[in-house]
Amino acid sequence: MSGQYVDTPVGPAEIAWFESATPARAVLVLGHGSATGVDAPDLQAIAAALPPRGITVALVTQPYRLARALGAQGPTASDEPSLDAAWRAVWPHLTTAGLPMIAGGRSAGSQVACRTANALGARGVIALSYPLLGPGSPHELLATGLPTLIVQGGNDPYGTPRDFPPLPPTFTLVDVPLANHTFNVPARTGGAIARVTEAVTTWVDDLIARSHTPDRG
Repeated sequence: MSGQYVDTPVGPAEIAWFESATPARAVLVLGHGSATGVDAPDLQAIAAALPPRGITVALVTQPYRLARALGAQGPTASDEPSLDAAWRAVWPHLTTAGLPMIAGGRSAGSQVACRTANALGARGVIALSYPLLGPGSPHELLATGLPTLIVQGGNDPYGTPRDFPPLPPTFTLVDVPLANHTFNVPARTGGAIARVTEAVTTWVDDLIARSHTPDRG
């Protein structure tokens, strides 16, 4: 892993790079939620699982959270316009010529990806624990206009898979049984994080394969 600081309109952000072990086939960019950072178990598991499969992963720490981690005094901006502005400023530092870019994140990070992915030229969106019944909305989610993977805990208080509206055929919704908003599950019930990483790797592989399939008209 390597780190990189990037200036944004609302302060410095940090990119943690997990480089592909082979010539990269794509870059997956993931943002964190409001209660957890890029050290969240699901983000770390994805960052460990995808590089051996030819996918570079970039975990982005928003300026407000980086400022807190560095002990900055005073308020730090974490409203939607600030989050989106920082994400847009970081994006050019993430793009690699010729490689498909995939945007995503968990919770609030998934909202940022949904709002910005299309305009930034991403090929798809990954929404982990999308807060459907909290700050998120079906409109925001459905407005991606891109192939979108939703991975949702079966006991997520911010919305279970049963709470989602009918989804377009370009959307995939994966249920993580018994898992809460952070994909924790009851004692003696394991495998939640493994299910998350399996869903992400399978979907990313399929998206890349489809993006390289010639259009036969």
